[in-house]
Amino acid sequence: MRHPEHGNTQKHHGNTRNLFRSLSVSFPFPFRVPMCVIILILSASCGVASAQEPVIQHRPYLDRRFLHYGFFIGMNMMDIEFQNNGYIDPNTGQQWYTDVDSYQPGFTVGVLGEIRLNSTLGLRIQPTIHFGQRRVYFHEQLSGRDSTQSMKSTCFSVPIGLKIAAPRYNNFRPYVIASIAPTLDLTVRKNNALLTEPFDCYIEIGAGCDFYLPYFKLIPELKFCFGLRDIINHKRTDLTDESMLKFTRSVDRGSAKMMVLTFYFE
Repeated sequence: MRHPEHGNTQKHHGNTRNLFRSLSVSFPFPFRVPMCVIILILSASCGVASAQEPVIQHRPYLDRRFLHYGFFIGMNMMDIEFQNNGYIDPNTGQQWYTDVDSYQPGFTVGVLGEIRLNSTLGLRIQPTIHFGQRRVYFHEQLSGRDSTQSMKSTCFSVPIGLKIAAPRYNNFRPYVIASIAPTLDLTVRKNNALLTEPFDCYIEIGAGCDFYLPYFKLIPELKFCFGLRDIINHKRTDLTDESMLKFTRSVDRGSAKMMVLTFYFE
């Protein structure tokens, strides 16, 4: 006779597998794997919470403070999603295709301030600096010629968002976060094949978990950032060589994306 708890466990594992399959369809690489990691961590946390006995809580009154603050460090990966239009240069007959062909890890650092709204909700502001780069790949369709451009960025961002947290159990507490993040790129370089606008605004969604340690709180968090503006500068008055305009004219739009993994210390 099968034990009822064993049946519930199998059902839970089946639901988790179905969730992973749906994520594989919904999210393209490289966003697919980290999103699965988030779900795995949260599922494991919930599973541990249901199995563990209550233990001594570290810093039990920390969440009752009106104001929380700390700092964070982490890494990022920047991307641009291009909309190519198939433009053909009337002078040369060339047709260029543009994409980001590889992802370069970058560095993220910032400070965090959080205002407690109630036992579940918190209002967060996170002044952040992202150091990163994108490797843009240009491919000419007829001749097969290739060219690349390294687009380095130092972005100052001020995300303002809402944190929705589950009830604390023992010494951890999972949560989700949604933010809007005005962002300024401080290192836009002219006279390149493509020129980006310095200002963008991101929508950020993510998840993390508060771990209450004896002397501080550690918070790993993974979030995905989606730019709302077309960051390609289509008015290339900076170019001295007009033959370079073919790269800008072959792109209708460029939307910035970023994936950020951070570790907060409070």
